[in-house]
Amino acid sequence: MSSHHIVRDDQESALIIANGATCSQELLGQLLEWSPYIIVLDNAMQRVTELGIKVDVLLGDFDDDFNPEKYKDMQYPLEIVHTPDQDKTDLEKAFDYLIEKGFPAVNVVWATGKRADHTITNITNIVRYRNKLKIVILDDHSKVFLLREKFEKWYTAGTPISLIPIGKVTGIHTKNLKYPLADEELTIGYRTGSSNKVLQDGIVSIEHKEGDLLLMECFD
Repeated sequence: MSSHHIVRDDQESALIIANGATCSQELLGQLLEWSPYIIVLDNAMQRVTELGIKVDVLLGDFDDDFNPEKYKDMQYPLEIVHTPDQDKTDLEKAFDYLIEKGFPAVNVVWATGKRADHTITNITNIVRYRNKLKIVILDDHSKVFLLREKFEKWYTAGTPISLIPIGKVTGIHTKNLKYPLADEELTIGYRTGSSNKVLQDGIVSIEHKEGDLLLMECFD
């Protein structure tokens, strides 16, 4: 995955390392290069430390006898943020933390793979942060983010693109996709825009009127 897939907002995008499946060293290295602030969720901390990654914040509910103090010397100076609220996932609490700190954007890695319930929750929950935090979830095979009502981006022909509605999304119009949509509706569980493709080199335009629409760029 090339570095143009990574969010850059004046080089102020934070990086969250969650506790899903590990990604490639290439992707992780690119994310670390462009992220000045790194948050690791508690159960991923041992894996991250073994990779020699310097961390700014260790965050989580610290369940299952997790001892954050053992990482203080290894990661000095390390901010430890205990978030015991069980009504939110640790990833959501990391988003809240970044919003409070004033970060405009974040890349998230290791948030997919492993348990399916965690993957589905991590991907779908980003919609609640619309207008608060620009979130991009990446792994070795895909990049997922929430679309604005009007989205335009240059792609090469044949790039696989999926449009995933969270609930119902109406008034969808697309340009430069192999399977175009013209004032159409997508509903999760009934009809999605999975496995579409860019028709030709150039700008892809996607508009929608109402609802939460995710775009997934796929790298087969």
